[in-house]
Amino acid sequence: MSGSFRVGVNYWPAATAMRWWRRFDREQVSRDFAEIRAAGGDTIRFFLLWEDFQPRSDTVSEAALALLRAVADAAGRQGLVIIPTLFTGHMSGANFIPEWALGAAGSGRFRVVSKDRVVGRAIRNWYADELVGDAQALLARECARALAGHPALWGWDLGNENSNCCVPPTREAGRRWLDRIAGAIRSVDPSCHLTLGLHMEDLEEDRKIGPAEAAAVCDILSMHAYPIYTSWCAGPVDDALLGFAADLTRWLGGKDVLFAEFGAATKGDDEEAARVAGAMLLHEGDAAEYTTRAFGRLRGAGAIGGLVWCFSDYPRAIWHEPPLDAAPHERHFGLWRADGSPKPAVTALASARGAQLPMTRPAWAEAPALERFYQAPRENLARLYAAARADPSLARPVL
Repeated sequence: MSGSFRVGVNYWPAATAMRWWRRFDREQVSRDFAEIRAAGGDTIRFFLLWEDFQPRSDTVSEAALALLRAVADAAGRQGLVIIPTLFTGHMSGANFIPEWALGAAGSGRFRVVSKDRVVGRAIRNWYADELVGDAQALLARECARALAGHPALWGWDLGNENSNCCVPPTREAGRRWLDRIAGAIRSVDPSCHLTLGLHMEDLEEDRKIGPAEAAAVCDILSMHAYPIYTSWCAGPVDDALLGFAADLTRWLGGKDVLFAEFGAATKGDDEEAARVAGAMLLHEGDAAEYTTRAFGRLRGAGAIGGLVWCFSDYPRAIWHEPPLDAAPHERHFGLWRADGSPKPAVTALASARGAQLPMTRPAWAEAPALERFYQAPRENLARLYAAARADPSLARPVL
């Protein structure tokens, strides 16, 4: 794929965050999209909160589908393209799951939120559970039907960091799920792009549904990476990590990479965030410099685009709602502040625009052998990244 480097944001409205679809404000969406376009963005990735779109396993909400079309229309009026994300699912440190997709009492790494309550129930593994798999195929098909042929639709993301919800019992189960969901979409819209929202932990661990599996059905690979969550990188503003992660994803999957999430949380007047997550928070000027460098790294790596996490900070009035209550740094990742004013990092959108650059194969991609990577993925990542940073001939340029 070649053309212009895609530049954009991940979107939840400031006032509602994950409760967007049930507190929908058409005028606000239009204003937000106009702001993004005016700042230089051309692409918006957003999220279909699963229980809002599929209140029962056999039912897709017609009201939610109408709102989905309204979002696509709003984007189209601004000359933006959209990437809707299915089965959300994992979001900002919590898992939002319909009640019918939950099993027995249990707990996991992330809190489960259902009907706006944190519940102590396990998620039914959708790679193995027949009812949930049937429901997901239905939702994918009906959402794709709702937007088939829409001029603003760039493509579908088959889930946001799905492995934080559940992991396939086998690699083959992961492939079957991907085949089924991709087939449901392409049965009504064979021309749209497909991707899957993979993240750094899908590289650090063998979760049986990584770049190689995604590449079997997706025409574009995606990756999310943040230095603040990566113990083996050079620190919280290590922009070189992003170019490396893009290279590695392409090496493992063999297809073009859209870097669908990167960003920096900033300091503000939030004492709880400063106390709980101070090391993760940057001054706004430092976040702007990091964001600009990160875009350069991604273009230099030949990625097809980069999407910043995220559109806006969230106002104090919703800080008590999951996941913002227990992850205070998530309140402050925005390119815009909660009051609607832009942070310095907004300027990175316009400065990142340009031609997509050709891919080149980094020298480190020859070792360890591709088929052995997941025998010790974290160790291989750290070793390869150390080699890439130490040898200038392996480093990607900052544009």
